[in-house]
Amino acid sequence: DDHNKENLFNSLNYDIAAKKRKKDLLNNKAKTQYFHQEKWIYVHKGSTKERHGYCTLGEAFNRLDFSSAILDSRRFNYVVRLLELIAKSQLTSLSGIAQKNYMNILEKVVQKVLEDQQNIRLIRELLQTLYTSLCTLVQRVGKSVLVGNINMWVHRMESILHWQQQLNNIQITRPAFKGTTLTDLPLCLQLNIMQRLSDGRDLVSLGQVAPDLQVLSEDRLLWKKLCQYHFTDRQIRKRLILSDKGQLDWKKMYFKLIRCYPRKEQYGDTLQLCRHCHILSWKGTDHPCTANNPETCSTSLSPQDFINLFRF
Repeated sequence: DDHNKENLFNSLNYDIAAKKRKKDLLNNKAKTQYFHQEKWIYVHKGSTKERHGYCTLGEAFNRLDFSSAILDSRRFNYVVRLLELIAKSQLTSLSGIAQKNYMNILEKVVQKVLEDQQNIRLIRELLQTLYTSLCTLVQRVGKSVLVGNINMWVHRMESILHWQQQLNNIQITRPAFKGTTLTDLPLCLQLNIMQRLSDGRDLVSLGQVAPDLQVLSEDRLLWKKLCQYHFTDRQIRKRLILSDKGQLDWKKMYFKLIRCYPRKEQYGDTLQLCRHCHILSWKGTDHPCTANNPETCSTSLSPQDFINLFRF
């Protein structure tokens, strides 16, 4: 009997240890996103006979496959903007799994930028926004505003600092191709290319490349079109600045306007909400819509519109 009791005790200890190892493995699987088979989600704000409960931001974040979206150049900026908005005010509304997915996707974004050396400033700003928010939240951890152990969040903050350092250490490599460059093009084409830049900081950076580009980057018409693209006439009239020559200084006005008003956002591809069946998905994703013409029922959502869907 004593021998049997000892074997039973050892067996129980083994089962408990095995379950603990399995649980630890699942919890530490930090590089695996939580996927669902469907790539769409039904957004509902109340209970019905057919559906019960509420759709949350975290649930939508888990279901819409943002890991694949960041590999698409048309969706990359959209996802980054969404990550930034969540970092500013919505982190505490995410579930534990959604918070883990958030950090996994952010890591993939950083790795992509490190590999292709594009959108560096954009990701730096995202990481700084997230780090600032976490500093505030960690100080209030006694109020249970974050899911999980405080040490886990401290480790994530250390990861953010490491990613920031990696981005700061990037050395842009010049391509080996020695053919036609931007400055070899006619001036009208150079200006045409510059007019397609939607961020004034990119214009300033481009002007630092070469003296000829510096002259073009100061073109008044260039900055005027940039102001008119992002801001309304009423906003512009409220922030008029005159140069020493008595002309409107559009460059100074632009940087003053961006401090006062949000800039216009434009994305190659966005999430869409079907007004008929209330299903949220990426453009081109098939979903079980009962409308006669599903294409006419879809509404494009900005990142802020996406966040607003889950504010009850």
